[in-house]
Amino acid sequence: MEDSYFGAGGATAPQMPPQTPAAPPPAYPPSARLRANAPEPDASSFDSPGKNKLGPTGRPWPNLPDPGPATGGPARTVAMVNQKGGVGKTTTTINLGAALAEHGRKVLMVDFDPQGSLSVGLGLQPNEIELTVYNLLMERDITLADVVVPSGIDGVDLLPANIDLSAAEVQLVQEVAREQTLARALAPAVANYDVILIDCQPSLGLLTVNALTAADSVVVPLECEYFALRGVALLKDTIDKVQERLNPRLKIDGILGTMYDGRTMHSREVMETLVNGWGDRVFHSVIRRTVKFADSTVVGEPITEYASSSTGADSYRMLAKEVLARWQRDA
Repeated sequence: MEDSYFGAGGATAPQMPPQTPAAPPPAYPPSARLRANAPEPDASSFDSPGKNKLGPTGRPWPNLPDPGPATGGPARTVAMVNQKGGVGKTTTTINLGAALAEHGRKVLMVDFDPQGSLSVGLGLQPNEIELTVYNLLMERDITLADVVVPSGIDGVDLLPANIDLSAAEVQLVQEVAREQTLARALAPAVANYDVILIDCQPSLGLLTVNALTAADSVVVPLECEYFALRGVALLKDTIDKVQERLNPRLKIDGILGTMYDGRTMHSREVMETLVNGWGDRVFHSVIRRTVKFADSTVVGEPITEYASSSTGADSYRMLAKEVLARWQRDA
């Protein structure tokens, strides 16, 4: 298991990756658009919220109030963190952000992964982006307004990234207060948005520590699979250390089960283990496996727009209501 930023020996400078420009991806296949309204397999067997009905976590669905209008004020900054890749961090950032925008929240999505998956998932080509979050972090004459671009989703803006961001992890090692660099860069956005969602890289290095230092809270997407479950303890240790040393207000909003398949014993056992270990921190909302997530990414749209009536879209709308209810309770 990889060491975190706070592991033995302190912070180390990672090796720079080769700066080879990525070839532009081919246009999305027409079949992806045709599948948007195709019926989902076994849709009738999917659990849905209902009074006294058990959800996929084995607990009764909560009675969630309808979110009220945005109250204004400082933005809630949330980091999507898990050091394991492929667990749904980017998918959750895109679709939770879009679902929150449907409830009238003004959202800023921050792509804080050198792979630029969030930017690609919203239809941008990383090799064609002129200014990115890297420029905002490392160049004093670049402002947030210079870098933020429209996401294509009503009420949602994007702070894009590409491979250049990998150089920041090397260059920030020598900086004073290097862990607060992202927080300083995002400070002007706090008054202009209701929610800031930070899509983190699959690592517990300096960039992720920057995201945790800038955040009010954390959402941990977790694939319902055994190996993903094993890494949560190390992530919790890193969050605790950031809370203790850098950001006392940091807390965990919840653990989100993703890629859940209730037809398999393995998924059900992982979910049961997760609930037994984390209790009410586990969201009642669960994101199931469906090809529509992959198709919506190819098209460059959130699933709430690409396949608005799908189970995946309903799951993220449910998650948005649950997240807003938890924030209101905390306030």
